[in-house]
Amino acid sequence: MGLTSITQIPGIYAAHYTNEEAATGCTVIICPDGATGGVDVRGGAPATRETDLLRPEETVNVLHSVVLSGGSAYGLECMSGVAHELEKRGIGLNVGVGIVPIVSGACIFDLACGSFSVRPTLANGMTAAATALDNNAPLERGNVGAGTGATVGKLAGPSRTMKGGFGENVQVSGELICGAVAAVNACGDVIDPVTNIPVAGMLDKNDPSSIANTIDALTTMAASMPLSRTNTTISCVVTNAKLTKAQATKVAQMSADAYAHTIKPTHTTNDGDTIFVMATGQVEVPLDVVGVLATQALEQAIIDGVSKAKTAYGFIAAHDL
Repeated sequence: MGLTSITQIPGIYAAHYTNEEAATGCTVIICPDGATGGVDVRGGAPATRETDLLRPEETVNVLHSVVLSGGSAYGLECMSGVAHELEKRGIGLNVGVGIVPIVSGACIFDLACGSFSVRPTLANGMTAAATALDNNAPLERGNVGAGTGATVGKLAGPSRTMKGGFGENVQVSGELICGAVAAVNACGDVIDPVTNIPVAGMLDKNDPSSIANTIDALTTMAASMPLSRTNTTISCVVTNAKLTKAQATKVAQMSADAYAHTIKPTHTTNDGDTIFVMATGQVEVPLDVVGVLATQALEQAIIDGVSKAKTAYGFIAAHDL
């Protein structure tokens, strides 16, 4: 089964809103029939919506959408737009007097990349949701959606920072499908987990055509973050597995290994790293198989995000290094 996008997973719809001029945007993933959701938040500075609701002990057992957005905490506004669009279309949790779409999400800090005053809005969220539901095409990658203003390797400041982006990957094992999307906006360097070679990160002070080692710089106090809490890699794993909320949460936790395998350092006090899981419940497989396959998909989505990025806004991309 040659799947290349999460939009090819039955019951999943997704689309971007991109503002190239302002270097921001959002990415919307929708399951109209409702998915089982989970989340894992490990970064020290997250900007999130409806993460407590996804905890296994809470009583709401359905998730209709995950939104990944730029705009830092301001970007949370676009998630209300997604909820409005879903409500218009009758998608949501029936609460007796009406329906309430369950929309979770997280934001990256991209305000220093393009325009500080332009962030994804309620109208932008509505547009992305409508595009996903009306024109469910494979997702573009690179400088699009939540990855439009993403950058990586930011420990030493903007002069040595590289362009990040939005990435995607789908892994298949028998009937099981695990897809992952990621907006890669990390403080650390992005490392290929197979070759252990840096793909993007902090540029070398003496040789701007090569990548320095952020961990070495951090541990020797050779560099310090000029803008704190301005980083985050945010992701969503989508699977056709049948999971409980507790199991979806465990898959999110297992998938966090992908961050450790590809981003060094990760989960720092300056990152807001968050991983959502949406399970559509079509295939019963062992939980560990789902976790391992999801981790593989997310590893490749993170690498894809910096590999597909294009040089823009004064930041060189891996493609042009």
